[in-house]
Amino acid sequence: MNVLMISPGFPDEMPLFTRGLAEVGARVYGIGDQPRGALAAEVRESLADYRQVPDLWDEESMIQEVREWLEGKSLDRIECLWEPGVVLAARLREEFGIPGLSVEQAIPFRDKERMKQVLDDAGIRTPRHARAKTETEVREAAERIGYPLIVKPIAGAGSADTYSLRGPDDLEPALGLVRHVPEVSVEEYIEGEEYTYDTVCGDGEILFENVAWYRPKPLTARLNEWISMQGICLLDLETAEIAVGRDLGHRVIEALGFGSGFAHMEWFRTPEGEAVFGEIGARSPGGRLVHAMNHACDIDLFVGWAEAVCRGTLSQDTTKLYNAAVVFKRARGPGERITRIEGLQSVLTRYGEHICNVQISPVGAPRRDWRRVVSGDGWIVARHPDLEFTLEIADAIGTDVALFAD
Repeated sequence: MNVLMISPGFPDEMPLFTRGLAEVGARVYGIGDQPRGALAAEVRESLADYRQVPDLWDEESMIQEVREWLEGKSLDRIECLWEPGVVLAARLREEFGIPGLSVEQAIPFRDKERMKQVLDDAGIRTPRHARAKTETEVREAAERIGYPLIVKPIAGAGSADTYSLRGPDDLEPALGLVRHVPEVSVEEYIEGEEYTYDTVCGDGEILFENVAWYRPKPLTARLNEWISMQGICLLDLETAEIAVGRDLGHRVIEALGFGSGFAHMEWFRTPEGEAVFGEIGARSPGGRLVHAMNHACDIDLFVGWAEAVCRGTLSQDTTKLYNAAVVFKRARGPGERITRIEGLQSVLTRYGEHICNVQISPVGAPRRDWRRVVSGDGWIVARHPDLEFTLEIADAIGTDVALFAD
């Protein structure tokens, strides 16, 4: 099977998915804007060939590049797990007659307003919402929907350029912060806990599913530097509190006609127990959640995803064995480099047998911009079958482990 992988070396987890394709026997052609020499060795070893392009998002140029580069070769799949490339991959599929999401199917996964309209039509509960291109339209939508509100990009990813407005006094400051965003979604703010619903599908069948609990909500973590964000992949998806979101996810996947690959949905559980849709991407989750899922089941979903898109199956045993918590650390202080790490050895002494992955920036490494990088200056994964004990470990990592940039 010949697979075209868009941007095989970026973002961080793409090399692992590229490696997954090679491991299931695919002949992988990579196309991206990085020089070949900048690709990780893991990527270069997994690729049959690579093409660097000057502009990855110029669709017409990309069509011509692929046509000239792969002339005489057939393609069986075209894949992209990076949010900005979802529609590009669909356009290339249509151009070359490749199965997978079409442009019409892909747009609702990128355009948050179109996404919610499709789900509204399917009778799925979404936040009240409106599209706005001008400040006047934002003000009108805010008055119509009422406070509290969320303002975020129509085609954004994660919590970038996303702001909560508790009341009218927050409106003008928020407008100033999103002035560079061409089009925004103005939405009802949903009170409650925030979760994910992640799936790997093959030919329209859900082959693997996961629910992760965000502690705290990503927007809260993005606005507060001191917070060590947690993502908790839950062992038990049958509890009433979680089952409502799982059922919601099934309905969303069906309504959007998702076929093969990873999908990452976010949803809310209100204090009344209602599950409310947030948004969905036709891609894998970021924030190292795939690593946490792997540790929850002792599997390799990078390979599992590749098998699903290439063969429509997932042959690994995906039985969940643990709750798995991934905790992100951000350096404190005004400096540009990590100067010291405190508390890590103490936490490892207490909980070491339950900590399965430690990826912390070493002393001397450049400090990363916490506003732009979800994983901050490092991350740690802990796991245990008991949820309360898993949360205890996660909280200890959050409070007791500290990185400094003095």
